[in-house]
Amino acid sequence: MLARLKGVIDLYIAALFGAVLLASVLPARGGFVPVVQAVTNAAIVLLFFLHGARLSREAILAGAGHARLHVAVLGTTFVVFPLLGLALAALPGITPGIGAGLLFLTLLPSTVQSSIAFTAIARGNVAAAVCSASFSNLLGIFVTPLLASLLMGRAGAGFSWDSAEKITLQLLLPFVGGHLLRPVVGRWVARHRRLVTAVDRGSILLVVYSAFGAAVLSGLWHEVPPASLLLIAALTSLLLAVVLAFTRRLAKALSLTREDAIVLLFCGSKKSLASGVPIAGVLFAPAQVGLIVLPLMIFHQIQLIVCAALARRFARTAGPGTAPAG
Repeated sequence: MLARLKGVIDLYIAALFGAVLLASVLPARGGFVPVVQAVTNAAIVLLFFLHGARLSREAILAGAGHARLHVAVLGTTFVVFPLLGLALAALPGITPGIGAGLLFLTLLPSTVQSSIAFTAIARGNVAAAVCSASFSNLLGIFVTPLLASLLMGRAGAGFSWDSAEKITLQLLLPFVGGHLLRPVVGRWVARHRRLVTAVDRGSILLVVYSAFGAAVLSGLWHEVPPASLLLIAALTSLLLAVVLAFTRRLAKALSLTREDAIVLLFCGSKKSLASGVPIAGVLFAPAQVGLIVLPLMIFHQIQLIVCAALARRFARTAGPGTAPAG
């Protein structure tokens, strides 16, 4: 399972960086810009419609039995992470643009697919992971823009409440519409998972190309030289290490079972590229988005590598009779 997941991840990461390279060499210009933007906006709407259609109400209700675990995951995701993001953005020598990107990264919800996959590999509580990751993504649609409005003005991100209309039209309404239509389209979505995954990843690649193309034309690579990329990699690695250590200690303090502690570790320490890139495309001006999501893209790769290693370690140390819960 891990080898298959790793192969998919590697291809997707290569495609992401390929989109960045294409945008750096051949960014959208002139009359092609509104075409790319229109297609990108449509892809974001479709993406969040499918997110809503896939969210099971049964999964929401099933999570009520693990309230303490879910509160711990959400507290780490939307309280501890943002506090660390504010600290990183305030470090001496951090430019406003990089600081804004680091802060935005910490405001995002957890991942869904990889958190659940790593929990299963580590023989954790898979059912609880499904609930925690789903709750996080559902709340992220509301909480991430709210946190951005409260915190990111200090980081020079230029967020304003004028974004509320775009959030409603491109994120909330499609998500709610997809969820309300789940009885109609849910089975079709379940039968065509590969197509849905292709739409998911294709929409993100479109946003990445559009965002980095606009940023490149605005001088992104002059603002972010190789030394700055290394700094972002170092800071995001430090961020992940601090959160992993925090979740381990929190699990012990709450006396969580081994299976639930694994859920807290994986769901609480991860940030969603699938949600983050489209949300950034809605919240920020096109020329800002490339720099805003750059730390997220680097963090995403680091978290996958580290969590894959941790999942293997947990699987090796599990008892012979241990099986994924749920």
